[in-house]
Amino acid sequence: MIEHFNGIIYLIIFTIHFLAYAVYGYRCIVSTKSFLDQYGVDHSAAIMTRFFGSMFLGSTLMALYIIFIRPMIHGDVGLENTWAFFNLIFLQNLSAFLVGFYSIKINKLGTNEKTSVEGIIAPGVLTLLSAILCYGLADKMYP
Repeated sequence: MIEHFNGIIYLIIFTIHFLAYAVYGYRCIVSTKSFLDQYGVDHSAAIMTRFFGSMFLGSTLMALYIIFIRPMIHGDVGLENTWAFFNLIFLQNLSAFLVGFYSIKINKLGTNEKTSVEGIIAPGVLTLLSAILCYGLADKMYP
């Protein structure tokens, strides 16, 4: 498995990135009430919060498929032809970072006393991690 990720460093980055996705997905889908309360959001936003969490869930499930199931089904292919997934993840993270920055620093619609910069920092870190994965695994992802 480590050789498919060009070494342990990229495997660790992959694991940290998608572990963060799993945590946010869980908090949005299962712990919705506490997630909304943490940020001072009305409970009527539960449906959209769970919708948002479903994106994290889908990406996490795909990451689990790529790391565990795909090699068993397709033999020793590793990350071959997974470029679209990794590029999509990077673009989603970058979009979340830019929208978070705009929402918190410029527009400020919906901000309150519980609003934190987590909406900028978390997607910023995830963007950086996914960019490192796209760069470091390029020789494996592209056919």
